[in-house]
Amino acid sequence: MNRFMLGVAAAVVLLLDSGTSMAGLLGKSGFPGGLTSACSACGDFVAARCGTESQCCNVQQEVVWEQEQYTCTKTVYDQCTETVPVTCMKNVYETCFRDECYTVCTPVYETCYKTCSYTVCKPVYQTCYRDVTCKVRKPVYQTCYRDECYTVCKPVYQTCYRTVCYNVCKPVYQTCYRDVCTTSWKTEAQTCFKDVCYTVCKPVTECRTVQECGGEWVTETRCIPGPIVEKCVTDPCNPCVVRKVRVQCPGRTVCCRKWVPKMITKTITCTRMVPEVCHKKVPYTVCRQVPVQCVTKVPYTTCSFVTETCQKQVPYTVCHMQQQTCTRKIPYTTCNWIEECITRKVPYTTCRMVSETCTKQVPYTVCRMQQQTCTRKVPYTVCRQVCETRHVTRTKCVPRQVCVTMTRCVPRVVCRPVQTCAAPCVESTCAAPTCAAPAPTSTN
Repeated sequence: MNRFMLGVAAAVVLLLDSGTSMAGLLGKSGFPGGLTSACSACGDFVAARCGTESQCCNVQQEVVWEQEQYTCTKTVYDQCTETVPVTCMKNVYETCFRDECYTVCTPVYETCYKTCSYTVCKPVYQTCYRDVTCKVRKPVYQTCYRDECYTVCKPVYQTCYRTVCYNVCKPVYQTCYRDVCTTSWKTEAQTCFKDVCYTVCKPVTECRTVQECGGEWVTETRCIPGPIVEKCVTDPCNPCVVRKVRVQCPGRTVCCRKWVPKMITKTITCTRMVPEVCHKKVPYTVCRQVPVQCVTKVPYTTCSFVTETCQKQVPYTVCHMQQQTCTRKIPYTTCNWIEECITRKVPYTTCRMVSETCTKQVPYTVCRMQQQTCTRKVPYTVCRQVCETRHVTRTKCVPRQVCVTMTRCVPRVVCRPVQTCAAPCVESTCAAPTCAAPAPTSTN
């Protein structure tokens, strides 16, 4: 029925938008009597529109999109959490302590005292009194009261109630179960052996010849000639003549020590460490994880809300003011002055200074250093490995199918007449035709 109404509406729109007048549908006479060919039982809407002038009309197809609802299945993933044991090696550090002795110099303080004399002037105070007579005016106060009327507005409160309706969404929970295949890991230990090479140093003694640079000290004697000097000599033939003669002074003998080097051959014994590679079998443990399949029931909770209408009484307060006349007493004070003679003693202080010799002990500190041997704990850390199993939380997605209603657009072909001849169709102002438009054929 909906598709039929859509087809009728499309036909009316096409008739209003077209440039062809209703005369083409009513015939040349303009009355319903000429609709024999248009209202025939052929069921063709294009022929009914064009009538006898179908030679001037052409058919054009248009695609119209319609909305259609359909149901499909959607995959929804739920997240579930599982705990998996994991074995790992953990380093455990232990703190140990060893004793260590050390020497410290501790200062030792000693307090001594010496006597010092000093002179101070100490004041000596003395209080004396003298009589003083004076006149004073003394006030005498008296409190009286008078009555006063005043009006107050007193609020009167009244609590009323009104009924209020409200909706409450109550959750309804339902627990369901599904089968979940989980894989747990089992630890298997296996002892293996590996070949470990280590190096050992062995002493080897051997003799070898070494040449050293040596020598000895030799004493040598040398004669150093004396210097040549000029000397005045008298001529034996003529004593009055003095001439200069070059004379060599006697020489001197010098002894000196000289180092004579020579090579000395020695035989020495040497011990050297020769490394030697050894092998040994060292056992070690290999842990591996073996998967184990198991099926568990995993609960999940579905929640739906149910709307429920409730009523409650809501209080509200109504306030109106009420006048009230009250009477209060207002105090006021009257004052009268009275003269009176009084005598009083006025103190005054006299001061005189008195010298006094005092002695005090002045402390002073003497310091001397004293050596002391102490012992302290020196910490050091030892590391060892411990096998530990801990649980790791993993999250995985579990699919499930949910029915969803969706909307899609479906194409439908509609035929529309288009005028092609040059001469316009004759317009007519006749009434609407009495025949109804034919039902459109379904394209789906």
